[in-house]
Amino acid sequence: MSKGLGGKNDVTVNQKIQNTSFVIEGLNSFATVIYFNYLYFLFRDKFGFDNKHNLALAALIGLIYMFASWQAGRFAQRCGNFTALKIGFGIMAVGLAIGSQLHFVAGAIAAACIVNVGMCFTWPVLEAMVAEGANPARAVGIYNIIWAAANALAYFIGGTLIVKFGYQSMFYLPLVFVLAQFAMVFWLEKIHGAVAVEPSNPLPPEATGHSPVRKKSFQRMAWLANPFAYIAINTLLAVIPGLAARFGLSPMLAGFVCSLWCFVRLGTFVLLWRWPAWHYRFRWLVTAFSALVLSFAVILIVPSLVVLVVAQIFFGVAIGLIYYSSLFYSMDASDTKSEHGGIHEAAIGAGNFIGPAVGAASLQFLPQYANSGAIAVSVLLLCGMGGLVKIWKSAR
Repeated sequence: MSKGLGGKNDVTVNQKIQNTSFVIEGLNSFATVIYFNYLYFLFRDKFGFDNKHNLALAALIGLIYMFASWQAGRFAQRCGNFTALKIGFGIMAVGLAIGSQLHFVAGAIAAACIVNVGMCFTWPVLEAMVAEGANPARAVGIYNIIWAAANALAYFIGGTLIVKFGYQSMFYLPLVFVLAQFAMVFWLEKIHGAVAVEPSNPLPPEATGHSPVRKKSFQRMAWLANPFAYIAINTLLAVIPGLAARFGLSPMLAGFVCSLWCFVRLGTFVLLWRWPAWHYRFRWLVTAFSALVLSFAVILIVPSLVVLVVAQIFFGVAIGLIYYSSLFYSMDASDTKSEHGGIHEAAIGAGNFIGPAVGAASLQFLPQYANSGAIAVSVLLLCGMGGLVKIWKSAR
């Protein structure tokens, strides 16, 4: 119950906490996309990185994210969400401030790693805060729509910001957003302490119509599928500067053209949020995975701008369903939200590492084949689909 407040005021405070969490999530998505998605353009133009070097950089960032987000989720579960958020945004602010002043390659890489570690303390916690005590389908749906909208907008206009204001804008604008989030966390913590929050009861497991065994099997499948989705995403992001050069696109035009899949993913999130019939249906997951493999290969191998645009539609739908599945099943089948949010993000980090690492290794050892990286990652994705089918057969 409340501390000196009426029950009606408790509801108001709870709503403020959830709404503010959604605002922080949107700001965080915008800031991290402006910085990390255009980091590869910075390294291409400032330090002469090609696809192989950018893939290696993406692999390093993914490796750090994999371990740091897992531990950050566990830390938040033990020490509290607000403590984790303050640490995360504080580290991000330091990394962005330092990175804006460093103009040599080792310093820029170190700054990116610092920002990356700070970010690991934010996403698992934000996922937990919006899902805690709520209907997972509704909470995860709103969460996905907000971050995806901010993500798509940031990717769309990020190149324009760089062309108009220079690469320093990819440090200063995120820094402003991060400092705003840092302040909002302190405000959230203050109003949270004014009332003993009693979250609304989520649906009991039996009310969803799915057994705990079925839930766990889908959780395992989604945890397998999502890293492979991010294998594709981060391999693609790292080589987009190379694709842009192939088609003669500036960072601004690349942002316009290559952000299409982000908007398609956003539309997919809205559809999946409003239409829950896909829950715990294997055919939807395996179809999305098949579309992911095919569209990824087409985007990187077929030298056509029209094909690039069309393939992004299928890529965005596939990524949307796979990611939504991973987060929904993680939250729907768990009680320790922050820790499971950390596992969800660690799985993303695994994909962020493995895909670019395989792509970079292929270009290193098979430099005579221009598409060796794309083919190697496509084969890796096919292996992931085989694992998905194997889990499904075992569960049945």
